[in-house]
Amino acid sequence: MLRQPTFLRQECIASKNKKAPGYAKKVEWFKSRLNKGLKIKIAIDEEGKQLGFIEYIPSESAWRPVKADNYYFIHCIGLFAKEARHRNIGTTLLQMCEEEAKQNDKDGVCVMSSNGAWMANKTLFEKNGFAIIDQLGRFELMCKKIKIKAGDPCFIDWTKKQVDYKGWNLIYSDQCPWHEKSVADLKQSALEHGINLKVTKLNTPEEAQNAPSGFGTFSLIKDGKLIEDHYLSKTRFENILKKEL
Repeated sequence: MLRQPTFLRQECIASKNKKAPGYAKKVEWFKSRLNKGLKIKIAIDEEGKQLGFIEYIPSESAWRPVKADNYYFIHCIGLFAKEARHRNIGTTLLQMCEEEAKQNDKDGVCVMSSNGAWMANKTLFEKNGFAIIDQLGRFELMCKKIKIKAGDPCFIDWTKKQVDYKGWNLIYSDQCPWHEKSVADLKQSALEHGINLKVTKLNTPEEAQNAPSGFGTFSLIKDGKLIEDHYLSKTRFENILKKEL
């Protein structure tokens, strides 16, 4: 029988595959922002198997297009194993974040959800007392207040930024360890197809908060039109090119 999982601090989910191209970039990104309160906690069993993780940060430094004062903002939460779902690991991770928010006198915890790719849907959060307070496109902004009279977080309208991007544009950051491989693959594919792909790296939370997509840390745009708002494989990008060219 599995024992209660251990929770590790100051680890990176990229450690699940240290040979992945984005591992070093993610670790560097993580370490450079420790002084801003970024936390990643990983649930493991007694054999060291990773069951799930959560990544969160003071909301003022969130790498998503949100405006929130004195909250914790959850970047990512994920479960790897079936037993993690049966043992409520997701709920436990959220409770740990909430407890730390209370200890640090935060107004609450907020998170983005979506039924689309690369983001948790709202089910886990609703189960744990979160409510939707803003919506835009495929995304919901959810919040659980600790202080009842606290102000509501809100989205920063990323659709207004899209018209500024002419031609093919790829905007990304190292917040997600998968981005490094995607950027390399898309640059190579663009070169092979004679596409002038302008690549812009987001280096600060402020840049991500004002990015042109809801995901914040990844956007593919052509002539002011958002094509994709999350990680892309080379195959997916080439399928897009067939439609757009």
